[in-house]
Amino acid sequence: MFSPEGPSLRELAVQALSSVERGYDLLAPKFDHTPFRTPGAVLDAVASALERIGPFGTGLDLCCGTGGGVDVLARVCRDGVTGVDFSAGMLAEARERPRPAGPPVSWVRADARALPFGPAFDLVVSFGAFGHFLPRELPGLFTQVHSVLRPGGRFAFPVVAPPRPGSAGYWMLLGFDAVMRVRNAVWRPPFVMYYRTFRLGPVRRELARAGFSVELRALPEFGTRQDGSPRVRLVVARRQD
Repeated sequence: MFSPEGPSLRELAVQALSSVERGYDLLAPKFDHTPFRTPGAVLDAVASALERIGPFGTGLDLCCGTGGGVDVLARVCRDGVTGVDFSAGMLAEARERPRPAGPPVSWVRADARALPFGPAFDLVVSFGAFGHFLPRELPGLFTQVHSVLRPGGRFAFPVVAPPRPGSAGYWMLLGFDAVMRVRNAVWRPPFVMYYRTFRLGPVRRELARAGFSVELRALPEFGTRQDGSPRVRLVVARRQD
């Protein structure tokens, strides 16, 4: 993270004391050199899983950042791909990235909670963005996704199994969330980024309430935990009508 290509500690501190939008505008030029970017292995595994379900017509990368998910969509969509994000800085970086040949790509600046589309997509994906939404915002977010999908369209995103209580990873995430809550209690504007608010059980219930049927697919590339459960799953929610 602190290599010459990545952000300095000072730059991360300035980002953390900004709003989410302004913070990502500042981070955008170095975002792809941080651990915050979805690893290529996850993107490839999701693309492989979607290839077994597809192909699809049009695709939307929700909270696209610098466009890693757009590359996934380009592998499985034939007619066109759109990336949407509310950070102008991240979209600027996405536009400059080289892209392999494939369907046409467009970029839209918008808030995921108020998407400016009708039911125009067959597939929506999202990677690493849900920590920026509070639990009370999930029903509205999923309703928005439902509204931009055609009947039978799918909403897909990977979910990593949470660390076991008492493990080092558990305490690290708990500590991070505690720091963010203190920061937001004493500093404005808030920077919403919580790792432990996006829980699979409540997420499945809210997806069902929004009009989706939900399927979980293991991503075998990441193996299993000691109890045999997958380390990473792909949630595939299908719009019902």
